[in-house]
Amino acid sequence: MEFKEALTRLGIQSLNSLQERSLAAFVKGQDLLVLSPTGSGKTIAFLLPVCRLLVPGMKGVQALILVPSRELAIQIGEVFRSLRTGYKHAVFYGGHQMSTELNVLREQPALLIGTPGRVAFHIREGNLSTENLRTLVLDEFDKSLELGFHDEISLITSSLPQISQRFLTSATHGIEIPGFIGFRQGLTVDFLSENAVQPDLQYLSVSAAPEEKMEALYSLLCQTGHEPVVVFVNHREMAAKVGGWLGDAGMPYALFHGKMEQQDRELSLARFRNGTVRILITTDLAARGLDIPEVAAVIHYQLPVTKDAFIHRNGRTARMCAAGRVYLLFTDEALPRWMDVGAEAVSVSADPVQPAPPEWETVYASAGKKDKLSKTDLVGFFIGKGGLNKEDIGMIEVKDQMSFVAVKRNKVSKLLRSVQHEKIKNKRIRFEIAG
Repeated sequence: MEFKEALTRLGIQSLNSLQERSLAAFVKGQDLLVLSPTGSGKTIAFLLPVCRLLVPGMKGVQALILVPSRELAIQIGEVFRSLRTGYKHAVFYGGHQMSTELNVLREQPALLIGTPGRVAFHIREGNLSTENLRTLVLDEFDKSLELGFHDEISLITSSLPQISQRFLTSATHGIEIPGFIGFRQGLTVDFLSENAVQPDLQYLSVSAAPEEKMEALYSLLCQTGHEPVVVFVNHREMAAKVGGWLGDAGMPYALFHGKMEQQDRELSLARFRNGTVRILITTDLAARGLDIPEVAAVIHYQLPVTKDAFIHRNGRTARMCAAGRVYLLFTDEALPRWMDVGAEAVSVSADPVQPAPPEWETVYASAGKKDKLSKTDLVGFFIGKGGLNKEDIGMIEVKDQMSFVAVKRNKVSKLLRSVQHEKIKNKRIRFEIAG
């Protein structure tokens, strides 16, 4: 695989410093630990050397990438697919259909990307051929350990004695690497401290009485207008409570937490990415590893428990040297000693005005990549059969078995009426408003 051609396919002109140093270090054959913040380009930093180590024609899985969440696994898989290496890959995670994964394993991929629990299951059941598996990547291994995947990762690594190289990434300093990972005398590339670019963050605080905290959040969200905002809470129950309150107030939002079904999680992220909703209410699950757009502001509806969680949450804004705002919404609780950010106190309106609804709506299609459906197919169908113009169609996401299309809100009803009896690629597909 030619790196220049691969980068061109991703729309990247050249490697950044992190990627260059990681590639140069890994090709020397040593284990590598990369410390870098979210959004620094580390996916490319490990995918490129992994691709270089894959051997054409070799049977079985040659490289394994372990990640802490389904969304990160899917995201890495999409980047790898875009590289067009010619190597087969698969993405496994909890909530994915087991029958689909077992069918994939009949002709084992060169690269497997998965969550520790699901990969450990396939190793225990003997479904996965590991005799030629030489390269192991643990992306955001600190998050995997934080989520309690010690036993699963230990089982996996103990089943892979022939690993010749390990590539670990972490967005946190000072994490002890367990001995069972086998990382010994490896190199460290530290972009958390050296050569790090400090984000341009403005810290603002909003104070409210405990019984008025929800109203304060609503007023603050009205003030942020049409800007994309991530609201962080500490538990999924609180996420549901905040979402329910905003929903009753007529404020569009998307919910994201670990107990949601995978399809619902993907829909929430799609609606947030494409502008159907501008508010994402989430737990710390969304603090790292998600492919979401530039966020104008982060709101801590509940203050995080640790400094690392605070840093990772804030990393959702002011990415790639852009400016961002961090709101601390608190009642009478004292700020943790480590949260010494000099937040400026601001007030919210007692008579808030809710912004107009977003111009986009998300249309769900009951087919995806497994049905040979592409973005081009959907655009052509919506224009030819649905009567839309190109500018009426926004972001399109084609998943394995479903697709999400952003359509101008005022054109959705007409579109659905026009296509309900039409076929695309000789197949009848269900289209409906998502969410």
